[in-house]
Amino acid sequence: MSEVMDARDEAPQYVLPMVVRLEKVEPPGFTDALETAARAVLMILAAERSTGEGVWAEAMEAWQDARIRKVVRRARGGEWRKATELPGITVTGATAEVRVYPPIPLDGWPKELLKLQVSGTSLEDPEPPSEPDLTEPVLWLNPELEMSAGKAMAQCGHAAQLAWFDLSDEARKLWRESDFVLSVRTPSAAHWATLLASGLPVVQDAGFTEIDPGSYTVIADHPVLRG
Repeated sequence: MSEVMDARDEAPQYVLPMVVRLEKVEPPGFTDALETAARAVLMILAAERSTGEGVWAEAMEAWQDARIRKVVRRARGGEWRKATELPGITVTGATAEVRVYPPIPLDGWPKELLKLQVSGTSLEDPEPPSEPDLTEPVLWLNPELEMSAGKAMAQCGHAAQLAWFDLSDEARKLWRESDFVLSVRTPSAAHWATLLASGLPVVQDAGFTEIDPGSYTVIADHPVLRG
């Protein structure tokens, strides 16, 4: 392991909390939840509160200096209402609502979020997703991996963040002005192999939960980053 990686491991560890609204009646669609989570990560990265002298800037910097961990929990009813009272940003998709919060220490979860369940979230699409618009960013899920909805949401957030890191200021501005339009899809095994060899940003999971360390989970296919 490199000295750079050791330094990241030794730094204080932060996590970016996200909460998906999951009511018993009419839960969000799987793909829409993933897309909304990815947009939520981009929203907090681009927020004025997260940069410069913003109130979240110090926490965002500490989080990005270490491992960029994200944890997605779920809430309904009164739990969701309490979760929305904490400082953060709520992002709404076609069927999904996701609230993202400024990073916190691994052991510093607010009581309103600490009691929320984190594992086993299962969602389905009401109908198969349409073909993606390749003139817009697409996050491609590894077709050979099985992940819970919460895990997949976090991984899509990672991929969106990697794309954001690689974009110029002008490209970021244009993406922000589009309200961070993107889609999430699962390619064929052959297409995944092609994408993996393309040099596009790819998430390699640390293996803290669900899947093996080093697994490639999501590829961020932003048009600006294509070779």
